[in-house]
Amino acid sequence: MTLLERLPDVRHDDVPTTPTLATERLYLRALRPADAGAVARLANDRRIAENTARIPHPYTLADAESFLRYLEESETETAFAITLADALIGVCGMRVKPRKTPEIGYWLGAPYWGHGYATEATRALIDHAFEDLGLERLEAGARVSNPVSRRVLEKCGFQWSGVMLLRIHAIASSAPVDRFRLDRGLWASLKSWGQDMGQDMGQDMGQDKRVA
Repeated sequence: MTLLERLPDVRHDDVPTTPTLATERLYLRALRPADAGAVARLANDRRIAENTARIPHPYTLADAESFLRYLEESETETAFAITLADALIGVCGMRVKPRKTPEIGYWLGAPYWGHGYATEATRALIDHAFEDLGLERLEAGARVSNPVSRRVLEKCGFQWSGVMLLRIHAIASSAPVDRFRLDRGLWASLKSWGQDMGQDMGQDMGQDKRVA
C-alpha cells in the first residue's frame, strides 16, 4: 500500500494546517475539538495505555480535551485522526524536535485491531514525512512485550536499532522498549521495489491469461 492521494492543505490566514492523507481505506486528518469524545472512548483501554508512553489510565474526556489543546499550541508535534468511513478509529503522529531524529507513534482502538489499519496509516505517515516534509530519517519504538506493534514497524521498513528503558505513564514505571529507525534511502528502495514487484506481477498475470 502506498499513499494514494494527498488532499490540499487547509489554510487560515496563510498558516498551513495538518494536511489530509488518503489511503485505500482510511483518511488521516487533523484532530478537532469535536473528536474528544471518540478519543476518550477508544483510549480509555488499559491495553492501549500500557503500550504508549504518555496515555494515562483511566483516560477521561478531560484528558482528551487537554491533549487536543496541547496539539493546537505545540510547535513540535503533529497528530492525525485515523478515520474509517468518517469514524475515528485511532491516532498517529510525529514529533520533530531540533537536533533530534523525528519520531512517529500511533495507537488504534481495540475494535479495529487485526485488519491492517495500523500498518496502512503508518505507511501514509511515513510517506508524508519523507515526501512532503523532506525528512532524512525517522525513529519509532514499541514495548518489548508488544510484538504486534513491532511487526507493524517492521512491515513499514523500520529496522531494529536497540533497546532502552522508557517511562510508561499508565504503569508509573519504566519498561524496556525496542527502538527502530528508518532512513530515507531504505524507504525509497522499498517503495521502488514494491512498484517493480507490482508491475512484474501484472505482467505475469497477463501472460497467464494468454496461456490459458
